[in-house]
Order: sequence, then structure tokens, then C-alpha cells
Amino acid sequence: MSENDRVIFSRRTLLALAAGTAAGALTVPAGRGLAQSGRPKIGVIGSGRLGGAVGTLLAKAGYPVMFSSRHPDELKKLVEDAGPNASAGTVEQAAAFGDVILIAVPYSALPQVGRDNAKALAGKIVLNAANPVISRDGDVAKAAQEKGVGEADVEHLPGTRLVRAFNSTGAGRFTSEAHRSGEKLGVAIAGDDAGAMKIAAQIVRDAGFEPVEVPLARAKEFAPPSPLFGKAMSVSELRKALGVTQ
Repeated sequence: MSENDRVIFSRRTLLALAAGTAAGALTVPAGRGLAQSGRPKIGVIGSGRLGGAVGTLLAKAGYPVMFSSRHPDELKKLVEDAGPNASAGTVEQAAAFGDVILIAVPYSALPQVGRDNAKALAGKIVLNAANPVISRDGDVAKAAQEKGVGEADVEHLPGTRLVRAFNSTGAGRFTSEAHRSGEKLGVAIAGDDAGAMKIAAQIVRDAGFEPVEVPLARAKEFAPPSPLFGKAMSVSELRKALGVTQ
């Protein structure tokens, strides 16, 4: 993508998006200023393989990123590998730090993440990459699969500007396929907030992929147990599989 085609998160861009909630705009509340880069700060809750991989891609793309853990000192190597835009903190610190929050925890942990950080997450764009895997997550995952993962996410993360993103394939694929030559890897994103989806789509592009957008109710089509889950597909293949026209 040429620099002329690239949408940069300048202050002017974000102020334009904040023109009104009817347009699904991003509003940065008082005290949540943008980083000097003009890009929103990313707080990562769940800094394992997936959160670490995607957060590293974003830090290297110029986003200020705070990885989090109950033991932030254990994230030293991850922060070093991600570069000068990365830092580490507690979950509470990352939730407060981020203008946009990436959640990459086991789905069974999602309800507690939502409860414990409800105030900090309120009104923020949340990119949820947590997948409901019944063999690992038990009844919480079973309920999410039955009602639809998008609907379940809304219950666990009330008051957030929710987008499901970065959950359709694994960390290894994201690391190896980012910024690949030729046709980009497609990344499905699902949400009903137009402004949040616009920001999420740009984050996906800056990470090195191409977004394919669907409403939140369709999030179940690329989460477990859907046959599309886990498949790494080019953007044209993913659009075809989801029936999305460009």
C-alpha cells in the first residue's frame, strides 16, 4: 500500500471521526489523549502467543502498546522484542492506558476481565480476540457458541465499543503472514459500531493484513466451531467465503 493510500491516525482524522455518535465516531474522553505518533494507544490484556504477536506487530507499526500480566516483569523479553513503542504493566494499567484495548485471554477469563475492568473499558473500542473453546473454557464457551459469540461478548463486555478481531487464525500465521507481498492475508472483523469498525480496520491494515467487515451477529462464522475458524485465507478468498463484496 502506498503512503498516499494509507490512512494515518492523525489528530485531525480522529477529530473528524468524533463528529458524532450517530456516525459511529471515535471519541477520546478527557484524560485519554492520543500518543505523539497520532495513533491511539493499545492496551493488551492477555499477552500470550496471540496478544504478544499482534501487539508486537502494532508496536513495530508505530502504535504505543502496553502489554499486561499479573506479573509484568515476566514480559521483559516480549517488550524488548517489540521495540521502543512497547511497555509492560498490570491488567489494570493496560486497561487505563489504551485508547483501544486488545483482549486475547482464554474465553473462560472474559467475564472476569469485563467485571474487573468495567469502568476503565467503558466507552473504549475493544478488539476481542478471545475464542470460546468448549474443551478448554467449559460452560462459558458452550453458552457463547449456543447464543452466538458476538452476542455473548456484549454480555461480558457491556458498555464497550466491541469489535471481534484477530481471532480467526493463530499467532504463528499472524507473525509469518504480516505485510506479505502480493495479496494480503484477510482478517475478518465483526461489529455494529461504524466508527469502531473504521478504527479496527485501520489497525488490521497497519498490522499487515486486509480487513473483511461483517456485522457482529456474523462473528460466529469465523469463531469456533465454524469451519472457517483457524483458516488463513487471502482477502479475496475470505470475502468469497463470507459472501462479502468489496
